[in-house]
Amino acid sequence: MEAETTRRPEKEAPDKNIKDDTTEFNESGYGLTDAEILDIEDALHSGYDDALVHAISDLGAADAAELLAKVTDEDRIKLIQDHAPAFNPEVFTEMDSGLCRDSLSALSADKVAAIISELDSDDAITIIQNLEPAFQHEIIHKLSVNLRVALQEGLSFPEESAGRLMQREFVAIPQFWTVGKTIDYLRAATNDLPEEFFDVFVITPSYHVVGEIPLNRLIRSMRSVKLEHLVLEDTHPIPATMDQEHVAQLFRRENLTSAPVIDEEERLIGVITIDDVVDVIDEEAQEDILKLGGVGKGDLYHAVLLTTSSRFRWLFINLLTAILASFVIGLFGATIEQVVALAILMPIVASMGGNAGTQALTVAVRALAMRELSRSNAMRIIWKETIVGTLNGTAFATIMGIIAALWFGNSILGAVIASAMVINLIFAGLFGAGIPIILHRMGSDPAISSTVLLTTVTDVVGFLSFLGLAAIFLV
Repeated sequence: MEAETTRRPEKEAPDKNIKDDTTEFNESGYGLTDAEILDIEDALHSGYDDALVHAISDLGAADAAELLAKVTDEDRIKLIQDHAPAFNPEVFTEMDSGLCRDSLSALSADKVAAIISELDSDDAITIIQNLEPAFQHEIIHKLSVNLRVALQEGLSFPEESAGRLMQREFVAIPQFWTVGKTIDYLRAATNDLPEEFFDVFVITPSYHVVGEIPLNRLIRSMRSVKLEHLVLEDTHPIPATMDQEHVAQLFRRENLTSAPVIDEEERLIGVITIDDVVDVIDEEAQEDILKLGGVGKGDLYHAVLLTTSSRFRWLFINLLTAILASFVIGLFGATIEQVVALAILMPIVASMGGNAGTQALTVAVRALAMRELSRSNAMRIIWKETIVGTLNGTAFATIMGIIAALWFGNSILGAVIASAMVINLIFAGLFGAGIPIILHRMGSDPAISSTVLLTTVTDVVGFLSFLGLAAIFLV
């Protein structure tokens, strides 16, 4: 049985003697300055093609992606259509997925195929999966047979799964080989090895993973040692259908740098490396943050109407909840007319409850995302946040009660707002932690609707308790 490697396309190293301002620090850290972007735009508009190509070629992949994200849509299309060869293919892996899709859709299938052919299989999947199916089909048929098969297999896996995330370039060694034979093989097969790899996978003749050996462990062992004696005690084969978020959690929990990916028959078909997982962690974190705000990924680059429609439904739900809060206020219209100070102080109660609830909600959503909550500790977390709300409510109630009493010269009014604030912050802690957990148990994404529900609770409870107590004790 021969060792298995797959070859990745060679990449030209940048000319280290070329010095360009775009590679230096700017005031905010790495990246392009506004002046550098303007210079490139001026070269584009003035027709200085040689200078433009030189400037683009000197940019790193991340800087070039930043350039394409910050120029106008017209300039972006012109840069890509007229000067595509000047861009390193890895630039498109650094771009926002929607922006990358729109940019590549402006090119011919031949040009996109040429870009994808220069990428690793995992990066190629990342790019092509966002394109329209008909365009995908056209591009795939212009690729080499090996890459075509790899992409078709990758696209057959569910979206955001390990099968979409993995790369097909890996090193697999028969279990009966020795360290010496393995090292000799790796040295002789330099041109056929992946550009970067951290572990060597030890396999049976049927491609089942026996174990993995970190490279540092391999090179520090005697040549006569058999590989089966060096494998790590714990291996973490990942099913190709596993969700990428669970993959990231596994890497974080076990401190992995790479892990083998297996098919339904538990045969080795690929590898996931830490650089891909870092991107997943970043992507999932951004997605949760955006969901909490009721906006979608890529809203910065979407068309106006698309962005408007995506936000409309959540704003509409928020309008309904605001009407509900206003209805509660309307029930006490006569009370407010008699005590005008209530209208001045109402927003304070609702605002404090909303902010306190958001703190508890953020803690709960993060804990759910990091899989730190279970049935055994969920009630403990909810109880803790409720106690925190009670303590903070008592502290701020004392402060606000004194201020209100002195402000309006009415100690009863001070006591009313103090009591309402305690009640609202208790509910804020209880529902701030409880709503995400309940939604998660129901199979709903807590990051999407928790904020709207929490705002409703804190507004209604805040107004109801404040105005209700005022109606009892002040009128």
